[in-house]
Order: sequence, then C-alpha cells, then structure tokens
Amino acid sequence: MKIIAADSSAAVLNQKFEPQSIVAAAAVLVSPPYRESSICLAEPIFADARKGHEIIVHETELCTELLGKVKADVVHLDMSLGAVPVEQLSAIQFSNLRVSSKAKRHLLTILPRLRKIAGEARQRYGVEVLAIGKESIPVRIAELTAGAHAILYACDKALKENQTVLLGLPLRCQPRSSGKRLYLYSLIAAEHDVRGFAEDTKEVLKRINVTEMLNPVVRGFRALNITPNE
Repeated sequence: MKIIAADSSAAVLNQKFEPQSIVAAAAVLVSPPYRESSICLAEPIFADARKGHEIIVHETELCTELLGKVKADVVHLDMSLGAVPVEQLSAIQFSNLRVSSKAKRHLLTILPRLRKIAGEARQRYGVEVLAIGKESIPVRIAELTAGAHAILYACDKALKENQTVLLGLPLRCQPRSSGKRLYLYSLIAAEHDVRGFAEDTKEVLKRINVTEMLNPVVRGFRALNITPNE
C-alpha cells in the first residue's frame, strides 16, 4: 500500500524555549517497508505557533498537491481521530474529544475546509483522507521529513539575518548528516530505522555552527543552537 501523509514540525524557540513559529511542512509518499519517503513536497512556513490548527489545512492541501503528481492508496493526516475519513467528521465527534474547548473551536473552524479538500481528493483521485494522527508511521516520517527541511530553513534564516536561531526539533529524534543529505532519525523504540531527510542543495550546513542540546523544559525533545560562522 502506498500512503501519502503530511505533517509540520520544528519550531523557532525564544530564550525560554517557548515555541514562536512552526518552521516547515511536508507531504510525503511512503511505500513498503515504510522507513522513509520516496517523494516529498516540503515548504518553509514559519507559521505562528499559536495557530497550529490552520497549518492542518495547509498540510491537507500539500497532500492533494502530491496526489496530483503520484499515485497513492490513502492519505494520512496528523489528526488523532481514530482514522475516520475526514469527509465524515462532524461537530458531534469533536464534542467527544478530550481536548480543551478552545481546541474544539479551532477544529470546528477548519472542519468545512478540510472536508471540502478531502471530498475533492476522493472525487478526483479516488483516495480517502483519514484523520489518523500519530498512530501512522507515514505521519511520523512526514514529521521527520519536515523537521529535516526545517533545520536547513533555520540555517538559511540564521545566515540571511546574521543571527543565532534556536530551533526545537520534533519529539525523540536526532539529526545526522551524510554528504549533502541531512537525516533526522527517530529515537523512539522500534523506530530506529525510521527517518526523514532533506537535500542541502545550498550547502548551508558548511556555513553555520550547530550545537545540539536537550530541551531543558520539555522532556523528550532536543534543540539546535544555530549560529553563522561567516
């Protein structure tokens, strides 16, 4: 089964390690053995971290854009709602979620757009869009892929602005570079061979200094201190 999934990840942090903006979003095509993507669409978004619900709409749009380029059997979104087809989501289902009333309001705000995009994907490509969330390995690969690209985007930002950028990485992962390719490996048990990657076509990694550290205020997360060396 070929699966398209999307997620956004990595955040620019302030000196208190509080997220300020989500850096990147990515849609990926994942095929057996489901360890990394074969094709991806990634974008720098630098979106307000307080408006994460709006990013879900963009992630869904990236999935349909990728569907226009490659064939897939199903689409996985980073919404943990029991793998229900997005077209079938309703306000009643949201009322049963164990989330804050604010989060429910945000979901209700974006629901019409999500259902519209999902409906178009089914009609045009015959593919269902599922709200499966973190249970999906392809979503995890999309998260790591977005994170790998986010590192390069943050390096580019540091160089352009000639200032240090503190970047928070996704949950339990670690970057490794090999040639011009930057990998982000999962550190979760049973996911040691799951990874995302990005191509350093601008060779920004050669022009910056990166210090990796544990996030001191959120257990399980790492951060990168990115400083221009020019």
